[in-house]
Amino acid sequence: MEEKIPDTLERILQAAMEEFSEKGFLGASLRQIVKRAGVTTGAFYGYFSSKETLFSSIVEPHADILMSKYMEAHGSFSKLPAEKQPEHMGVESNFYIHWMVDYICKHREPVKLLLCGAEGTGYENFVHNMVEIEVESTLKYVETLRCLGHDISNLNRSLCHIIASGMLGGIFEIVIHDIPREQAMRDVEQLQAFYTAGWLKLMSP
Repeated sequence: MEEKIPDTLERILQAAMEEFSEKGFLGASLRQIVKRAGVTTGAFYGYFSSKETLFSSIVEPHADILMSKYMEAHGSFSKLPAEKQPEHMGVESNFYIHWMVDYICKHREPVKLLLCGAEGTGYENFVHNMVEIEVESTLKYVETLRCLGHDISNLNRSLCHIIASGMLGGIFEIVIHDIPREQAMRDVEQLQAFYTAGWLKLMSP
């Protein structure tokens, strides 16, 4: 059995990041990753059982953090008393989105890999899953407003899905196109203002 060299893992991960970033998961070659890393196939299998476990080791920590914070923001809002929710609309999401912009700007490479190179893995529906959470949260809030006496009849699941997809897709443009952090913050703040105004219009009697 080959002895594990201290920096072997780091070399494999760096080579994998380069290969996955250039070609995505499906196009990446395990043979090429091993070659880039300058290690043997046996050394590789001393750390990872497959190309997919290697990919997961890079993106999973970031996927877990982004999703758990996202769900936490939605959960925090949904736990508010019904009568308090309208005045808090956007507060929790605004905090989360600022946190998210900062986070992805600090971890651009693995997050970009998660968003752009995960086809063929268990992470390829990551953004879609976020959209579905957003849709469910929005529909639940609409029902809350109706119970409070608001007449909202122009919002349905398909429209909520379109809006949520556009909003999240817009936010993730900052990492897809490598927008600098300061500019990203300004752009996302304006994007939020745009969508907030739109939601208020749709949710008004």
